[in-house]
Parts: sequence; structure tokens; C-alpha cells
Amino acid sequence: MNFELKTLSLAAAASHKCDLLVLLVPEGLAPQADALSQLVASAIKDGDLETKPGKQLSLYAPHGIAARRVVLLGCGKGGAHAVRQAVQALGATLKSAAIKRAALVFCMEPEVGAVGAAVRAMADASYVYTATKPKAEPRALSRVTVGVADAAAARAEFATAAALVTGIEYARDWANRPANHATPTLIGDAAKALARHAGIQCKLHGPAQVAKWGMGAFLAVAQGSDQPLRFIELRYDGAPRTQAPVVLVGKGITFDTGGISLKPAAEMDEMKFDMGGAASVLGVFRALAELRPAVNVVGLIPACENMPDGRAVKPGDVVTSMSGQTIEILNTDAEGRLVLCDALTYAARFKPQALIDIATLTGACVVALGALRSGLFASDDELAARLQAAGDAALDPCWRMPLDDDYADGLKSNFADVANVAGRAGGAITAAKFLQRFVGDLPWAHLDIAGTAWKGGAAKGATGRPVGLLLHYLLDVAATSGSRRKAAAPRRARAV
Repeated sequence: MNFELKTLSLAAAASHKCDLLVLLVPEGLAPQADALSQLVASAIKDGDLETKPGKQLSLYAPHGIAARRVVLLGCGKGGAHAVRQAVQALGATLKSAAIKRAALVFCMEPEVGAVGAAVRAMADASYVYTATKPKAEPRALSRVTVGVADAAAARAEFATAAALVTGIEYARDWANRPANHATPTLIGDAAKALARHAGIQCKLHGPAQVAKWGMGAFLAVAQGSDQPLRFIELRYDGAPRTQAPVVLVGKGITFDTGGISLKPAAEMDEMKFDMGGAASVLGVFRALAELRPAVNVVGLIPACENMPDGRAVKPGDVVTSMSGQTIEILNTDAEGRLVLCDALTYAARFKPQALIDIATLTGACVVALGALRSGLFASDDELAARLQAAGDAALDPCWRMPLDDDYADGLKSNFADVANVAGRAGGAITAAKFLQRFVGDLPWAHLDIAGTAWKGGAAKGATGRPVGLLLHYLLDVAATSGSRRKAAAPRRARAV
């Protein structure tokens, strides 16, 4: 979907030709003399429109208005959260086949974050998955004009949001695909496709190379599947090579049966979403290709299936990780931490300024935080604070959880250096403590997105989280490391 930002007053919006004109109406709006302002004022005065976020009044072909349909949309006090809530209420309208061009116009000076929230909410509300639905109607909405009083003032925020939408939708599309359409090989192909964008490189490694590196934990998870594993290495160079990169590690279990520790059949189909961390890394790189910020980023994705084949790893087996630590696998359904631990060890070779892993890791995190906030575990207070601030700015929030050393006691094993699970209590924390063993002294954070990466029920589907959080963090790194690289100027035809 294409977004454009325009300076658009309410008087000018009345003559803007489109299929749908949406006016964001805040509390206490002072009426002006133009037709749209008078229309809004009358609707509020007569009690036909409330300004609470999401309350709306739909009109068809009102006199003197160029748009065929007009929606007066309450947005409360006009903050980012209220604007997002309001626009999301337009879901059914935005998916109408008759709506191809829309304009979303602020009736007030937008607060910081409100323009970005509007762009992301428009994309989210109109998103349609079609990759494996050949007879499905694709998204009809193709162009959205965002109208504000001063486009220049909102330009940077708008550009970030538009790029973020591109990345989020890339992540959603791949996370939503059924496992037979998103095998480790196909995820590798998706990563390789990103290398067509300037500044991005991709390397794909197969089982032989992974075995050569000694990634015994990763290999153990993959050995029960007929699908060959892929270790995906992405690199974005937006800053001088002397600047240490941020390394993102995304869990890429393309389907998780639980292995020999088989999951219950109910809702097992949702285990295609167990590569949500990998999808978020792909989405971040897609957004980086649009924005070209001055930061270096490495993305690592250990991708494989977890299947209960006769060759599959068994409870009680002991494997040797790339770090040399041995692991007793007490539960084969705790496989994400096994593929991640080897990727985290590999990440150290890049000497990163920060190491962040993203994983749909534990049901315990869903119990603790629900679907609103991702779980954040960090060994570094500054990194934790920056990630939390980035999540708040992106409306993609997280919550810091404890990492006390005593939580690791349950991971002790009589037969290996460490067990891959502890007891039920504090399961999200003990999983994070397991991962912490493999990062050394690096500034490290772990995002458990088991509750936020997808929705179940009637709204079943990937959310694209935490692409927003990660991108805002990387932009913060770029801003503090130096000014953002200017986007390459478009080529112009030469006079001859």
C-alpha cells in the first residue's frame, strides 16, 4: 500500500477526490467556517457524533464534498494511543472492495507520534493475507493520503511509519504462511530476496556448515525433520565498518510439534507462528532497506522444524553446544532455547555493541504478561531502558522481567552442564537464564514474544511484533551514533 503525506486543511480536504475521507475529530474541536468543520460541529451538537476514540458517523456523498464516503471519527484527546484505537475501528470499512483511495485528515495539530500511529493503524486494519488463498480478494485499498496542517513538520515521523509498515507486513506475511509454505529453505529464500536491496547482504548455511561449527544443540532439534535446517546470516551496513553492529537473533522454528514431548493436538496449527522471532528479523531488515539509517545490523536466524521422527532427539539425551557446554534435554518441547543458544554463541564473533534475541519462547510469559506486552530480560540496564523506551514510542510495549541468579538453580543437571528446563514456576525467567549462559559479558537482551507475535481465535494471525520496537531502537542507536545517512537522491534523466 502506498502512503503519501500532504498539507491538507479541512477546506482543502472537502475538494480532495477519493473513495473515503476520514476526519479525525478530537475533543473540544473549535469549529471553523469551512463546510467540513460546520458538518463536524453540527454532528457533535446534535448528538450524532461522540469524540471518544473509535466512535464514528458515516455519510454518503454529502453535499459539497468531493469524496463519495465520509467518516467522522472520534479520536479522544488526539494522542497516539487514541488515534490508533480510533483508526483500528475502521477495519471493516477499510477492507471494502469499493475503497481503493482513502484520505485520513487530522482536524487538529497532531501530537507527537499520532501521525505514525495513524499510518500503522490504517495498514493494520486493512491488512489481508493472500499468499495461500488464490481465490481471495486482495487488499483493495492501494493509496492513503494523510492530511495534516504542516506536512514538513511530520515528514520524518511519517517516513519512519511508512517504512515500518513495509517491514511489519513482510513479517506478517511470512509468519502467517503455513509451515509447508514457510520451510527453513523458503525462509532462507525470503532472506536472500532482501539482499536485492542496497546495503543488505545474506549468507545461507546448511547442515554441513552448522555441524562444522559444532552447533550440536541446533542440530539436535533439526535431526527429527526431513526438512534441512538453514542458518541465515543477514547484514545491513549503514555506518562505517568501524562501528560495532547490533546483532538480532530470531528464533526460526518453522513448525513446532514439541518433538517427542508432543504437544496436545488442540491449536497445534498455531505452532507455525513459532518462527515469529525470525519473521521479525526479516521485517526489520525490510524496513532498514527503506530508511537506510546510519547503523550496522546483523541478523541471525537458526531455522528448522521440531518433529517427532525416529531420529528425533529424546528426553534425557545430552548434546554439546557450540560453546562447549553440554545440555541435558529433559523436554524436547523446550527447543527454541536450544537453537538460540548456538546462534548466541556464534553472534559473539561480530563483537556487537548489543545482542538481542527475539523468540516465541514460553507459554509462561503469556501467563505473566498476556498479549499486551512482550517480556524483556536484559543483562544491561541501559540496553533495557532503551528497548523499553523504543517499545513505548512504537506502541509496541515490553516489560522488564527479573534475571536473579537464583532462578538458574532449577537448571542444574546430574548428567550435563545444564538442563534445558527447570520447573513450572517462573518458566519464562528460567528460560532466559538458560540463554544468558551463552552470551558472556556482551550487553544482551531477550524478548519473549510468545504472547504478542500472533493472535488466536477469530482474529487468528501474525501481528508483526516486535518489528516496531526493534526498528525504533535501531533508529535511536543511529541517532546517538551520528546523523542518519541521507537517502540516496533519485536519478534524474540527463539532458541530451
